[in-house]
Amino acid sequence: IIPWQQLAKKTGAKLKYMDLTPDGFLDMEQAKNLITSKTKIVSIAHVSNVLGVINPIKELGKMVHAQGGILVVDGAQSAPHMKVDVQELDCDFFAFSGHKMCGPTGIGVLYGKRKWLEQMQPVEFGGEMIDFVELYDSTWKELPWKFEAGTPNIAGAIALGQAIDYLESLGLDNIHHYEEELTTYVLPQLQKIEGLTIYGPKDPAARTGVIAFNLDGLHPHDVATALDMEGVAVRAGHHCAQPLLNYLDVSSTARASFYFYNTKQDADRLVEAILATKEFFQHGTF
Repeated sequence: IIPWQQLAKKTGAKLKYMDLTPDGFLDMEQAKNLITSKTKIVSIAHVSNVLGVINPIKELGKMVHAQGGILVVDGAQSAPHMKVDVQELDCDFFAFSGHKMCGPTGIGVLYGKRKWLEQMQPVEFGGEMIDFVELYDSTWKELPWKFEAGTPNIAGAIALGQAIDYLESLGLDNIHHYEEELTTYVLPQLQKIEGLTIYGPKDPAARTGVIAFNLDGLHPHDVATALDMEGVAVRAGHHCAQPLLNYLDVSSTARASFYFYNTKQDADRLVEAILATKEFFQHGTF
């Protein structure tokens, strides 16, 4: 969000937001009205890191392109968890980070359609992106070097490549189906816990392995601390998504995240730990 805020301040562009349905899906009816011939860029997360919802990128892209706009997709939460075909999605740009897919920190990937990348000018300057240097002007190399100024993160690129090879050896479709299996297993159990609010789609097939929740009367940080004492790791806070949490009318949530290395026993442990936490804060015993 922040880069778009800064761009709007710099250029005078108008920043608009699309609403969600009660289950956390993108309101596509509203999107039809918001996306017009004046729309230049639509930016969206492929998968929400709070709600776990998988957004309809392909359908949204058709709307945007019909109006002559550009679709930018944040794939940080989808690339590690499912097979992504940028040509099938027909997005103009797709970005994801390395550390969320078992790779190192400090490196990520930006895919862009060639027609846009060729029109764009670099914003960083240095070695390797230069073609010819003269006294008062310079020219740039062809893609992708034009955007890769200076000495690259060589070690990070090698490590990220290995991480991607590892995920592909497991099978990204297999990872997605396994996460869905775990979510299908644990979600109904969590939904039975009185006083537990779960955010996002109720249908496990419509979400990834991210489950954000709150326990009535308890701050998420207290819940996270109690779960930690039970040997269960969750994240608590606003998850770098403060506007979304404001929209949901909560200050923060606790969030469990399942991946291919988790098991049904882990899911059972989460349920047991939440019940134990609820019991402790109600009656003072673990």
